[in-house]
Amino acid sequence: MVVRLNVVGAASGAVYVVLGVAWVWLAQPPATAWVLVAWFVLVAVVEAFIPGEANQVTLARAHLAAPALAYAVSPGHLGLLAVVLAVAGLTDLVDGTIARRFDRPSTFGGGLDPVVDGVLLGAVAVGLSLGGSFPLWLALVIVARYLLPAAGGLVLISLHRRPELRHTVSGQISTSLIIILVGGICLFRSLGQDATNVVIGAEVVIPIATIATFLHLAWVARRPVAVAEPG
Repeated sequence: MVVRLNVVGAASGAVYVVLGVAWVWLAQPPATAWVLVAWFVLVAVVEAFIPGEANQVTLARAHLAAPALAYAVSPGHLGLLAVVLAVAGLTDLVDGTIARRFDRPSTFGGGLDPVVDGVLLGAVAVGLSLGGSFPLWLALVIVARYLLPAAGGLVLISLHRRPELRHTVSGQISTSLIIILVGGICLFRSLGQDATNVVIGAEVVIPIATIATFLHLAWVARRPVAVAEPG
């Protein structure tokens, strides 16, 4: 596949950078400003080479990883973190709708979506763990939930196989559960409420959902690999 500069991607990335800089300037988040801006610029550079309006909505979650990490590390900002996760969840609904209505769902988009989810939710989980609001082992489970399938896909590609990149029901359910449970923990603690039961629920549900996702992906990987399209 030839990588080309994409006008829609470049314009979208520029808009996200402007919004990100405005957020840093106005909100004064609890993190080093230049690091946050550098992240927005880095994602925008990658975004400039990614086609499709739906993919630009998906990449909003990659940009949101910066405020998510900044708020996750600071226990006093968990309410704002819950808001970031709510916005991220909204983009997850919108990108699929746009893909179906305008771009049509693509193999590339199907692979991009879980990678971006992993960047966002991995940042949230690690940040909450560093801030003492989340068990470290559970944060590692969430990171593995997205890192291992991505690594498996790279291995298949290196073996000259073409993995089938698409959403799975188990994957979508596990991502939704992670967002709901982690967002619930943040919301409860930001309101000064006891989040013990929500944490216990997350410790049970997230590993089970992760294992179910791995098993489903392994089953899908057993199917015959599609023949590469000409060109």
